[in-house]
Amino acid sequence: MSFAGLRARLAQRLPFYYGWVVLAVASVPSFGSRPVMAVATLSVFVVPMTEEFGWSRGQFSGAVSLGALFGLLVSPYAGRLVDRYGSGIMLAGSASVVGICAIGLSMTSPVWSFYAMYVPGRAVFSSPLELGTSTAVSNWFIRRRPSALAYMGIIQSIGLTIFPVVVQVMINGWGWRTAWLALGIFTISTGIIPVLLLMARRPEDMGLEPDPEKSQQPSRESAPLGAETVVEVAAPSANVEHNYTVRQALHTRAFWILALFSVFGFIVQAGVSLHQVPHYIGQGVDIRLAAITASVFAFGQVPGSLFWSFWARRLPLRALLAAAGAITAVGAIGTGYSSSLSVGLPVGLLLGVGVGGMHLLLRLTWADYYGRLHLGSIRGLTLPAQIGGQAMGPIVAGFMYDATGDYRAPFTVFGIIVSIAAVMVLAAKPPGPLPVTSVATEPLTAPTSS
Repeated sequence: MSFAGLRARLAQRLPFYYGWVVLAVASVPSFGSRPVMAVATLSVFVVPMTEEFGWSRGQFSGAVSLGALFGLLVSPYAGRLVDRYGSGIMLAGSASVVGICAIGLSMTSPVWSFYAMYVPGRAVFSSPLELGTSTAVSNWFIRRRPSALAYMGIIQSIGLTIFPVVVQVMINGWGWRTAWLALGIFTISTGIIPVLLLMARRPEDMGLEPDPEKSQQPSRESAPLGAETVVEVAAPSANVEHNYTVRQALHTRAFWILALFSVFGFIVQAGVSLHQVPHYIGQGVDIRLAAITASVFAFGQVPGSLFWSFWARRLPLRALLAAAGAITAVGAIGTGYSSSLSVGLPVGLLLGVGVGGMHLLLRLTWADYYGRLHLGSIRGLTLPAQIGGQAMGPIVAGFMYDATGDYRAPFTVFGIIVSIAAVMVLAAKPPGPLPVTSVATEPLTAPTSS
């Protein structure tokens, strides 16, 4: 039996919507693959690796920026592949790359070998893993999209919360090489098989209604075993979408404002999160406790996801994005001026709430504004803006630290930048319905190759 047949049979037998299976499967790499190459995890490696090899913070941070640059280059291609074939193969391949790179990092010595192993893993983290997971969930949910994306974000945040602490324990007990090796083995063992077996592109590919109300879900009791289609029902009005093509999206003002907000917002996210652990170590915090700040920052995205998803269907998304940017600014500046855990932990929690809001709300806004039909391709063009910010933040903070000897100046600059972005994003009004003559008409059906 093919994987498609297995999924169809499972969808018929389940007492609930198959989209929840897709959400669970997309959450596996969100928990176990993405945190491996996240800057929150890498921040724990900064001190032991730079001290052993004598690298500067700027040299170390450059790998994050170069990895983001490569992610930027592959993003448009990854988006088109997700639209055409779905996320399964891409997520499985990405988990393999991350796992192999982590194992390679356990054997690194010269700086070029660190770059050779970290850059591909970071590129996969920046683009295919982000596109594959968030697009998969957005394709299966419309009415409940804020909650679904929030649940995935919570699981990802739990991974980001746990990994820095676990890595620090392994480094303290067995060294940083063992920590990288363990991360690689874990990623390969968990991130491949589930997505290959269970990930499906869109509900329409399996004859299902997208995100139906319980009362509107068709009965499958009389369907023949193995059938891949179900009785169609009328889409509820809440599920009506405006499906923009890439070209049409490029002609809207919101597209460019959201892209610019992504640049400014994620300069802060990557720049602060990579350097927060070294910042507190430099302020005299015990090296065994400094990693807690990275975990608290990541954990802040858990209640943050619930908070932002609650308001996402009640307030304009652009207003929520502005609020998330403002909170991130306060967290970034507060981190720069804090020198103890008593201040650093609540400030890190606040920073996590803001960054979690930017992640969730941007994923939601792209899908709500421009529809599902070309979402992967549209996000493949816009994600480079986010990746570009993530590329600039760490290296700017690293070289500013090398020049000034502390992180107060870069973190303050980052806070000012995201404050400007918070005001600017208020102008990103929804583009609204397309003119009748230009509405995208491509059917939401499976590709012929499947």
